[in-house]
Amino acid sequence: MVNRPQIALPEGIKMYLPIKRGFDLLASSVGIVLAAPIIFIFALLIVLETPGSPFYVQERCGKGGKRFKLVKLRSMRKDAERGGAKWAEADDPRVTRVGRFIRKTRIDELPQFLSVLKGDMSLIGPRPERPVFTEKFDREIPGFKNRLMVKPGLTGLAQVSGGYDLSPKEKLVYDLYYVRNLSPMLEISILLRTVKVLLTGDGAR
Repeated sequence: MVNRPQIALPEGIKMYLPIKRGFDLLASSVGIVLAAPIIFIFALLIVLETPGSPFYVQERCGKGGKRFKLVKLRSMRKDAERGGAKWAEADDPRVTRVGRFIRKTRIDELPQFLSVLKGDMSLIGPRPERPVFTEKFDREIPGFKNRLMVKPGLTGLAQVSGGYDLSPKEKLVYDLYYVRNLSPMLEISILLRTVKVLLTGDGAR
């Protein structure tokens, strides 16, 4: 079981969180409508390439260590984790042809607008990790659990600063900077950098 964060958010950040939630509701509502036809098209392409559901459901750790179900478009073969959970690699052979494209463009992440709408995630925040990896990193990296002080995000500072190319320890530095300096200006900066990542495919695997 992952320990809960042991430090509290500054009062200024706590006051900003309701505003952040309001923006999440608006952005996820619009995002779901705009993303629906894209999700449908690529779900069809996934099924045509490989058998199985076009969606992949995983348990992830949210704020305070609370677990939730996250839905993504499937980018790997159906039996990709037959031998157990495995960290994604560069040029991962488990990734399908359609999967490589949707990972590079982050189209596989579009169904997560539903998690934002439900309140399990935010538009911006630390990447939601799987419990097995969260527990592992919590044991190996001091302070790792403190990234759970806020909701995980569809995009975030670590995601736009290297993504999968960063080690868990490097990601933690960005995540904790975000948690400690959470503000509208920082989030606008992350959104602008997210656009650049979407156009270039940086940090994808």
